[in-house]
Amino acid sequence: MRNMYLLFRIKITTVRTCFHLGHVERKLHEKHVKRRIWGSCIGAGRKKNDKERPRAVRTHDITLDKEYVQWIHDIKQRFRSAQIKAAVKVNSEQLLFNWQLGRDLVIKRAEEKWGRGVVEQVSLDLQAAFPEAKGFSARNLWFMKQWYTFYSSADNAVQLISNLENQIDTTSIKLKQVASVIQKQKLKQLDSEMLFPLIFAYVPWMHHVLIMQKCKSIEEALFYIQRTVEESLSRNALDNIIRADLYHSLGTAITNYDQRLPEPQGKLAQELLKGNYDLGFVSLPEEYDEEALETAIEQRMTRFLLELGEGWAFVGRQKEIIISGKTRKIDLLFYHIYLRCYVVLELKVKPFDPEYAGKLNFYVNAVNEFIRKDSDNPTIGLLICKDMDRTEVQLAFQGITTPMGVATYDNVKIKEIQEYLPTAEQIQQQIEIAEEEYRISLSEKKDR
Repeated sequence: MRNMYLLFRIKITTVRTCFHLGHVERKLHEKHVKRRIWGSCIGAGRKKNDKERPRAVRTHDITLDKEYVQWIHDIKQRFRSAQIKAAVKVNSEQLLFNWQLGRDLVIKRAEEKWGRGVVEQVSLDLQAAFPEAKGFSARNLWFMKQWYTFYSSADNAVQLISNLENQIDTTSIKLKQVASVIQKQKLKQLDSEMLFPLIFAYVPWMHHVLIMQKCKSIEEALFYIQRTVEESLSRNALDNIIRADLYHSLGTAITNYDQRLPEPQGKLAQELLKGNYDLGFVSLPEEYDEEALETAIEQRMTRFLLELGEGWAFVGRQKEIIISGKTRKIDLLFYHIYLRCYVVLELKVKPFDPEYAGKLNFYVNAVNEFIRKDSDNPTIGLLICKDMDRTEVQLAFQGITTPMGVATYDNVKIKEIQEYLPTAEQIQQQIEIAEEEYRISLSEKKDR
């Protein structure tokens, strides 16, 4: 019995020893593997528990020169270009799909053939087949049908779109790197129906939805498509210019830009200015003056810049210019990035008076003389007043060689008198302060 017990102890010890040795061997193996992995991480430029931090390179291991810097720059440019191309390709394919699905719903007369609920049924079928995909809601499918109908229903749509595609210079916009990609895509075209306009591939889907919902004509819609492409507008920025009715308001200011400025600056300046500016974001008392209007605009300058349009940069208010020892002050001075020139903006809270043209002429010439650099285009002037008579403005501009324009403003909100009266809470607070001051005064008298 004792021998059996000893044999059992020996087996247990042997098993424990083997287990221990195996454990030690595993530990050594794991340590070796970790060491190899650790070494690999260092070799790959990473450290343990360090998120992709590059390894420091010793200065004697590398020699950098201009060729290397240029090479790295080229690599970065190629990578950025590849990213943009991929994004635009995905966007264009999705837009083509939306266009063709909208076309199918129209030319197949789907509702007449399969019933009024066919769009909802198509939505359910597509969502069941592609549960991970987005954009198959019934509402989105209705947008696709509306999109195709909006552009294909007009007789002159194809010609207008063709004119727009020829007009836009894709080499001068941010998408110039991928202009060729869109042209080379072998998109599935239709035999008899309206083709998918390639220019549409530059505009995101929800931009298209916004445009067709807000615009009443194809001409207006294409105007905003062009602005979106050329200026890379976000959806919010696009919504802002549509709300401001930029299509109808641009180019309506009375100016002499086309006669006084060289091409293409004169034409562009005329197109960029509105005939009327909406100052509905400004709130003033009923009897306000120019200083109050300037102050209110300066306080809401971001909103005013949005109303002015793209490309405006604010330089300063009451900008001082020393002329013959006298200080002259310009109401508002801007710089227009697209025109590459200063813009002198004078505000008048009264209707246009011919003498205003002389003052504006003086300030424009002063900026040309004392502020404008050789690289800047000639300064232009813009007078925004309460009202104007077209004939008076045109007569006032005769004989003036300075490029100037006149526009109007409206919708300034007039504050009610109640806005200037203190609230009940403010009155109570003032009473409490007065009572406290009175108690302190009595206490001081007693101490004396």
